[in-house]
Amino acid sequence: MRFQFHGDQTSIEAELVKHTALRSLASVHHTEKVISGDEKAAQALRRGKGSSLWNTIEAARSGGADAVISAGNTGALMAISKLILRMAGGLDRPAIVSSWPTRTGVTAMLDVGANIESDAAQLVEFAIMGEAFYSAVHAAPGQSVRVGLMNVGSEEQKGHEEVREAHAILRGGAIELDYFGFVEGDDIAKGTVEVIVTDGFTGNVALKTGEGLARFFAAELREVLTTSGPLAMLGAALARGALNKLRTKLEPPGGGPLLGLNGVVIKAHGGGTASSFADAVKIAADLAASDYAAKAAANMQRLATALKASGSATETVQ
Repeated sequence: MRFQFHGDQTSIEAELVKHTALRSLASVHHTEKVISGDEKAAQALRRGKGSSLWNTIEAARSGGADAVISAGNTGALMAISKLILRMAGGLDRPAIVSSWPTRTGVTAMLDVGANIESDAAQLVEFAIMGEAFYSAVHAAPGQSVRVGLMNVGSEEQKGHEEVREAHAILRGGAIELDYFGFVEGDDIAKGTVEVIVTDGFTGNVALKTGEGLARFFAAELREVLTTSGPLAMLGAALARGALNKLRTKLEPPGGGPLLGLNGVVIKAHGGGTASSFADAVKIAADLAASDYAAKAAANMQRLATALKASGSATETVQ
């Protein structure tokens, strides 16, 4: 594996000299132009050419890189990626997927911020992309990947029209997915299903809430163990290994791939640690080496056929 770094060469080289092994596998591509974290996507598109973000994505388009990882501006990353790489055949919009630790392993949830609103067809697209992603990155050989649709209840009549319509398409069986049905918020941490599908507004709120709660509980536990007297401090010292393991599990997800593009693009967590960024690198490598794109494309074709048949049936009834 080799790495390209795009940005200010002096700053990058100053960090690379601290990591000899990485330096031997890295090339640095200098540019002084950057896209700030508060720039709007439209502005980034207008003035982004030649920036570190633009050049990184262009390297993926030209074949100079197999995957892109950025911890920068999410809106700019999505907009420039969509412009340069384009959407894969049949897909409408990219979606950001986040991998959550659960009691049983990992649950992938999408969308967690790329699309504020999503119609039924887009939710089904997310299901297809999420299942293909989980199979490529997280699933054990032969594992069945269950897909659930986020709702406010498990009853058939619950939820808004788009969710109920997506549920009907997924339940129809035209797409080769192990569809579980509706899931609720508490199913995320339970690991009820391997993939949870929702719109970007709901998904982002859930993600930020989960991260906030994880930090709250970690801080409260640390305070209790360090301010409650000698016995508590002794207990904390004895349980240090277990507590470090818990802290690692509660770290924010390393990276959220933008699924649906003609290329692998990972949005790394801006507040993540070195280990979480390393996790983003692993996700990028696994996804680039997988059959994710082919598997998603096959189910997208089945979705197009199912939607066409549904439209024909509706016209016949009318």
